[in-house]
Amino acid sequence: MKAVILAGGLGTRLREETEFKPKPMVQIGDQPILWHIMKNLSSQGINEFVICLGYKGEVIKDYFMNYAERTHDITVSLREKNLVTINNPAIEEDWTVTLANTGALTMTGGRIERIRKYVEGETFLCTYGDGLSDVNVEELTNFHKAHGKISTVTAVRPTNRFGSLQINSNGNVTAFSEKPKSDKWVSGGYFIFEPQVFEYLDSECILEKGPLEKLATDGQLKAYEHHGFWQPMDTYRETQDLNELWDSGAAPWKNWK
Repeated sequence: MKAVILAGGLGTRLREETEFKPKPMVQIGDQPILWHIMKNLSSQGINEFVICLGYKGEVIKDYFMNYAERTHDITVSLREKNLVTINNPAIEEDWTVTLANTGALTMTGGRIERIRKYVEGETFLCTYGDGLSDVNVEELTNFHKAHGKISTVTAVRPTNRFGSLQINSNGNVTAFSEKPKSDKWVSGGYFIFEPQVFEYLDSECILEKGPLEKLATDGQLKAYEHHGFWQPMDTYRETQDLNELWDSGAAPWKNWK
């Protein structure tokens, strides 16, 4: 199964990082978050990727076109111009990556519609290029196959931004919880789509509006409840949180050695 990754948004809420690069290239540790997403999926058996490019997509293209040089030690000969030797050149990642230009301002559904030729006739996973999770892809896929609908969305309970108070009738705080999980389910991305999903898409649509709303109305959208780790990277604070998890050696999404 291929993974389609939406990586073309403007990232306006993370302007500290995205003025000169797309949000999927913001680093967690010494690698962009896009690499972490792909590494997690690859460790679960997905090694073919279609990346939907938009805002500053050339930065992502450059990263993959020069992947060996960027991820390995190199020796440069100044006497012999342009002679570069890649030390220890074996690349661990056995990935096939299609980098598709889907338009600078195209909406999410339109981006998927524009890469149709790369997943024609196939069931495929789709996710965003700006969040991390420990979703079990095998369990998600088995859930999808079992219900037989066109689409599955991973449902998560996000962490509230603020502490939660329980207050009794006398105004006394009886309990305090620092940033508890919400009691509401939201979309955590990590969709599984059947080929029929393209009947719901057009080149200008927003996936999260018309297409998913219509799939739900038609009874063709099921929710896979994920109770584990999920964290979007929408703000600078969330970028710092993800980096702190990575630096601690306890990143929940790291399922590889």
